[in-house]
Amino acid sequence: MTTPDFSIITCTLNSAQWIKQSIRSVLRQNLVSIDYIFVDGGSTDGTLKKIQSITSPYKLLHRPAAGISDAMNAGIAKATGKIIACLHSDDFYLHANVLATVAERFNTTGCEWLFGRTSSLIDGKLRPENFKVPTYTRQALLKGNFIPHPATFVSRELMQKTDGFNTELRYAMDYDLWLRLSMLAEPFQLNLPLTAFREHEGSLSTANRMAALREDLQVRLKYAPQDPLARMLHLARFQIRKFRQLLQTNQKYAKPA
Repeated sequence: MTTPDFSIITCTLNSAQWIKQSIRSVLRQNLVSIDYIFVDGGSTDGTLKKIQSITSPYKLLHRPAAGISDAMNAGIAKATGKIIACLHSDDFYLHANVLATVAERFNTTGCEWLFGRTSSLIDGKLRPENFKVPTYTRQALLKGNFIPHPATFVSRELMQKTDGFNTELRYAMDYDLWLRLSMLAEPFQLNLPLTAFREHEGSLSTANRMAALREDLQVRLKYAPQDPLARMLHLARFQIRKFRQLLQTNQKYAKPA
């Protein structure tokens, strides 16, 4: 049996509103073979019907009430593709040659993992990232997570050397994995938008930003050098980010004069 080029893992829980666009973006990919894996947490809204309407081969796993990290790990355990990616049900690939582009970079560079960029879909409009992306170094990554989850691709061989996503984390499980991967291999940085990240009130990363900031700090301190100066610098950056987040929140909900 031929090994698929990619395993795409999509975790779902009452995702009927968004999942059709995500599925379409995977199925239209050119020039690659895909092992498509869904891990459902107990959907009751029609999500499963949309998955079951797919005519291409797929796998459907049921993982109720176990959490997103556990769901992604379950998908990884069933993956057979050379390259693994997790694409959440409310995100989607931007064009039909995303995976072919990624596969070409893996082949020409010999990298074991790769990350690209995302665009944000806000109120139906695609918007580019609004910050300057650092050049990858492990030191830069320790200062803050600039690797976008839906645009990250990891060889199955490298992923198998890790314990997958940390199920004790609720927000920073991807950041934790990137830092562990960075100790095993240096990623290839592809400064091209590959994926759309849909921002809405139900998004885990947008719903509890302050808790996510605190968990990011917890992960950062775990892997950072343990000298007092380094720790103070990380704590100082956290306070700045916390202030900026509070300012953004106040501006968002401020009543007009």
